[in-house]
Amino acid sequence: MTPEQMRDASLLELFSLEAEAQTQVLSAGLMALERNPAQPDQLEACMRAAHSLKGAARIVGIDAGVSVAHVMEDCLVAAQEGRLLLRAEHIDALLQGTDLLMRIATPGEQDSEAAVPAFLAQLAALLDPLAAATVPAVPVIPAMPVVQAPPAEFAPVSEAEPETVASRKPGKRTGEGGERVLRVTADRLNSLLDLSSKSLVETQRLKPYLATLQRLKRMHGQGMRALDGLKTQLEESGQSLEVLDALAQTQQLLGETQRILLQQAADLDEFGWQASQRAQLLYDTALACRMRPFADVLTGQSRMVRDLGRSLGKPVQLVVEGEKTQVDRDVLERLEAPLTHLLRNAVDHGIELPERRLLAGKPDEGTVRLRASHQAGLLILELSDDGAGIDLERLRQSIVERALSPAETVAQMSEAELLTFLFLPGFSLRDTVTEVSGRGVGLDAVQHMVRELRGSIELTQVAGQGCCFHLEVPLTLSVVRSLVVEVGGEAYAFPLAHIERTLEVPAEAIVQVEGRQHFWHEDRHIGLVAASQLLNRPSAQDEGQGLQVVVIRERDQLYGVAVERLVGERVLVVMPLDPRLGKIQDISAGALLDDGSVVLIIDVEDLLRSVDKLLSTGRLERIERSGKSGKGVPRKRVLVVDDSLTVRELQRKLLGNRGYEVAVAVDGMDGWNALRSEDFDLLITDIDMPRMDGIELVTLVRRDHRLQSLPVMVVSYKDREEDRRRGLDAGADYYLAKASFHDDALLDAVVELIGGAQG
Repeated sequence: MTPEQMRDASLLELFSLEAEAQTQVLSAGLMALERNPAQPDQLEACMRAAHSLKGAARIVGIDAGVSVAHVMEDCLVAAQEGRLLLRAEHIDALLQGTDLLMRIATPGEQDSEAAVPAFLAQLAALLDPLAAATVPAVPVIPAMPVVQAPPAEFAPVSEAEPETVASRKPGKRTGEGGERVLRVTADRLNSLLDLSSKSLVETQRLKPYLATLQRLKRMHGQGMRALDGLKTQLEESGQSLEVLDALAQTQQLLGETQRILLQQAADLDEFGWQASQRAQLLYDTALACRMRPFADVLTGQSRMVRDLGRSLGKPVQLVVEGEKTQVDRDVLERLEAPLTHLLRNAVDHGIELPERRLLAGKPDEGTVRLRASHQAGLLILELSDDGAGIDLERLRQSIVERALSPAETVAQMSEAELLTFLFLPGFSLRDTVTEVSGRGVGLDAVQHMVRELRGSIELTQVAGQGCCFHLEVPLTLSVVRSLVVEVGGEAYAFPLAHIERTLEVPAEAIVQVEGRQHFWHEDRHIGLVAASQLLNRPSAQDEGQGLQVVVIRERDQLYGVAVERLVGERVLVVMPLDPRLGKIQDISAGALLDDGSVVLIIDVEDLLRSVDKLLSTGRLERIERSGKSGKGVPRKRVLVVDDSLTVRELQRKLLGNRGYEVAVAVDGMDGWNALRSEDFDLLITDIDMPRMDGIELVTLVRRDHRLQSLPVMVVSYKDREEDRRRGLDAGADYYLAKASFHDDALLDAVVELIGGAQG
């Protein structure tokens, strides 16, 4: 590509961004003018947007864009000067022109220019109906040649940094307060956030060292006081001067070390505090880079509500509150589809026709209100309409007709219970299929999308006054408020959005209902399952203790998941799993606790599917209260040495689930120290590691007379023959390539080397 072509491509890209920003101004302004055509500030804003687009299109040589923007500007200037009163047909045409300008500016829209002559003729007819039949369409204004030095707002993209654009353009290209905006790839932002979150966790690991220093200070002080007492006793017993001098020297030496210890403890305390503050600031700043105002998800929604209402013969306005509420850009993108569905649902199902509204004492124009706010780390959305609400009798009839519940049961249901049926797949109150609704793809899809965001949705209504959807989703997917529990001696986290409550259930309160375990709570029975079975962990319940139960909700069904211990609520920084691992059953991601230990975040929807699978196959186990299974039987011990946290934890979980006792080491040196201090039945090691690699470790093992017979397996990403030969020549008994690594391959190799966990 020549420099001239590169410059032209850059200008076209920036013109597209300019069009995106200015068409948003036009859409918002025109809809405001539709309600009050004489607003001078809105007329001025729309006229300037059209004028800017005309100039921008002329600079980049897009004749069609110049023509469309020019005739729109003429129309708006006429309205400003009082020569034209904007009516509904003018607003419709100007909105069509706004859409046409966006299509013209969008790369790949080949047929956009073909629609220009018809639009010019349409607007000319509206401006001068008498002359429209004889006066030709507005002529195309010849484009100016592309200047060699384009204005600053159309500076071409740097060839050296194609993923970053510096711009002072309006709209999305300029930050609040007129700051310059940089366009950065999402991957780089994600990487920055990931690194900052790890830094934040690492600073917490200083706390144990500081606690140890404080303990040493206390012990040192106790030692000094003991020496003072000893000196007093020696002086009273008449000991020789030599002994007293030696004791005095010892006291002096210990006093000096105490001063050093006090200084070091104070320095470490100050360093830890400063490091944690800077790490928190770094994380907050990185997170803020991902945040966008909620208004970004509403681009075009007001227009959509207005156009849909007009097509259905219902004048409707969308009122938005909290547009500046900051939300993670990933959350915003994934909220667009469910919000669009709910808005269309409100216009189609909720808002009545004007004549019915007038008979009910309402204004003929309906209102859909969307409110966004922050609360306890969550984005709270309330989407309400002032329509007719839900016809509960018709809903009851539809439930019975679809054989979803017996008529006598439906008759006794509360309003909240009835409304939950609207979230079932395929459920619709429409008898006929239209372009808008009636296909049964409804609120169940919305609920699924909200649950994928680790959020919740609730519907309430007042008959004759409208419906309200209450949504709660995280402000960011980078952190998750969770309840950390212990299962089989390991930490797991349940996202709080899926938790109904936690309970301690006495053993005698567990009952059998239709062959399944349940317990009663608030006049309803709740199915009980063991987290240890779902997560393939050994059970460790003690006889006589009450069960710690996490109650999770799936629509109107409650499940109780029994765990060993409730650790507490934590705000966890989400660490995505290595994509090479694929989807791990019942697990969505990982995180690090304050002490640096790993916690796995549970995928609640996947966990519930596991429950259903166990129920359908009849393999759901009872929760035994004896707590004696497996006690007294020694388990074989395996040491896993790998500098990759993901690989290390995966191998630990796989082997632990098979009953092996597993210890881990972060590199060869750490592994060698573990081998010299403890007994193991098998060593599994990587090759490439810091401080001491796997080959050196295996060589040391084979030279040590105590460890010579220890079975050794090498697991490495290197799958070349020379690497395999190096590992085996060093003394490894088995070589497994991570490229072909899967669960069964590792477990089969372990069984081949040392047999079963208790074999």
